[in-house]
Amino acid sequence: MTTRADLGAFLRTRRARLQPEDVGLTRFGERRRVPGLRREELARLAGVSVDYYVRFEQGRAENVSDEVLNAIASALRLNRDEHGHLRDLVRAGSERRESAAATALPTQRVRPGLRRLLDSMPETPAFVMGRRTDLLAWNSLFALVFIDLDAVPVERRNKAWLVFCDEQLRARYVNWETKAQDVVAYLRLDAGRHPGDPAFTELITELSAASPDFRRLWATHEVRDKTHGGYHLRHPAIGELTLSYESFRTSDDPDQTLVTYTAAPTSPSEAALRAFSPARATPTPLAR
Repeated sequence: MTTRADLGAFLRTRRARLQPEDVGLTRFGERRRVPGLRREELARLAGVSVDYYVRFEQGRAENVSDEVLNAIASALRLNRDEHGHLRDLVRAGSERRESAAATALPTQRVRPGLRRLLDSMPETPAFVMGRRTDLLAWNSLFALVFIDLDAVPVERRNKAWLVFCDEQLRARYVNWETKAQDVVAYLRLDAGRHPGDPAFTELITELSAASPDFRRLWATHEVRDKTHGGYHLRHPAIGELTLSYESFRTSDDPDQTLVTYTAAPTSPSEAALRAFSPARATPTPLAR
């Protein structure tokens, strides 16, 4: 991935989703060769010259101020996640011009206390996700409901890879497309936070080669953080489940996220989770 190319593609896709009437501009009926706003229209809305905006979209603008960045984000109607992603791309472009080649980030480790926390929730599927959607730790119920990660090679214990390339996990999601969109949007947001990590480039290259669906969704340049939400699952042993998730970033490593799944109180899904919990399993009698 190149920061300049990512910045230009991101801005073009944001312009493409806006029509002149969406931002108070008059459309005169002329045939438009590109979808959405033109560069000159966006520049007018942001209060910058057309030449400056062209250079900005091409990644050639130097020393972009917060005022200009905020004005462009406002003109594009960016939400909080998109605004932050734009800032990451611009900052990464400036830092790369000033620094040398990309370097690998340190290996992430999960604290013993966090692992104990996972194991202390026997009726709650939970896992810890790191950079690049790497799966760093999980509890027994997560393995039973979603996928047994102990049976997955260490190098493939990655949420994005499994969602797109593992048929077992893919079949779990009733609306797989929604899940895939969420994963790609988070992965691109995370990639923007770590533009110098070659492992990100390697993962995106491998996913692009392995999955046409990934290539299609990656090209949309959607960005979205992982905070909370829900999915409808279909499990071969439990049946259908409706689960909500909540995400919590760890205080000592903001690149680690604890994700927990719960079901609505008194719902069939809650009853199914409890019945399926390893803590409720009947122990096998010892041989005499």
